Amino acid sequence: MKFGFDIDDTLINLREHAFHLYNKKLNQNVPIEVFQSLNRVEIHEPFGLSDEEGKHMWNRSLEEIYYTSCPPFPDALETLQQLDKQGHEIFYITSRPAEHGERTKEWMKQTGFPVVDERFFYGMKDHEKVEIIKQLNLDYYFDDKPDVLNTLLNESVKVIIKDQSYNRHIDLPRMVHWKEFKNIIK
Repeated sequence: MKFGFDIDDTLINLREHAFHLYNKKLNQNVPIEVFQSLNRVEIHEPFGLSDEEGKHMWNRSLEEIYYTSCPPFPDALETLQQLDKQGHEIFYITSRPAEHGERTKEWMKQTGFPVVDERFFYGMKDHEKVEIIKQLNLDYYFDDKPDVLNTLLNESVKVIIKDQSYNRHIDLPRMVHWKEFKNIIK
């Protein structure tokens, strides 16, 4: 089968990683429970930052957010390694900016994710991401962003939403923990 995966907040716990970095950088101690109840993707509001300040903070912190010790979600790495061993095709489709694409690919390889260069797509906007997903004729696609998944509902790909506090209002097949993967694809 052909499986497609978003990276950030689907395979790796990027926003929570960034939240901890923000606490450190801003010398604050905002509790993790605040992060876990956010109803939007952006994480800056609990730190008292405006949208503009939050965007600036995110952009100037990308190097540290993307390439430090951001952990994969429990069982995500092992799940993809198992899919690879079973001979399934794995595609990564991320909206990470183009200037971070090749380095992200190398970081994913170093982390242990099974990456085939020709199956790693990056540097596109969400609507472009959807077009790539359609062209790949995937069997399953996993993402955390409702805007991406909602545009695929009339396609043949089975979409699965990776549970996050900001997407719980969406009624789609949902994966809370990667341990659930095998049951979802049955």
